[in-house]
Amino acid sequence: MSMNQNEKLLHNMKEFDRKQLPKWFNGELYEEGATVRNRFSGEEYELNNIELSMYDFVIGATMTAEMGMDAYGFAPDKELVKNLRKGLDWFRKHNAEAYMVLLD
Repeated sequence: MSMNQNEKLLHNMKEFDRKQLPKWFNGELYEEGATVRNRFSGEEYELNNIELSMYDFVIGATMTAEMGMDAYGFAPDKELVKNLRKGLDWFRKHNAEAYMVLLD
């Protein structure tokens, strides 16, 4: 395969992965998955690249919402909270076991 064909294949793979995520998702789409550890229980779960992308979005949104509530005494951005809930719902639907281990 020529370099151009490789680039096209990579582009198509990224587009396929992007379609696995909802349209509202505006986080980073990772190329690889990883093992994630629950910050409270220490349990681990292997996530694919799409799940890891959503997991990091949910954790980031959670931390931002918590900082907004605690540090400044006002409610976090409504859109952030809305998307955080959508992210949790996405996880429940697409990998309930990982949700239970990492986010419940």
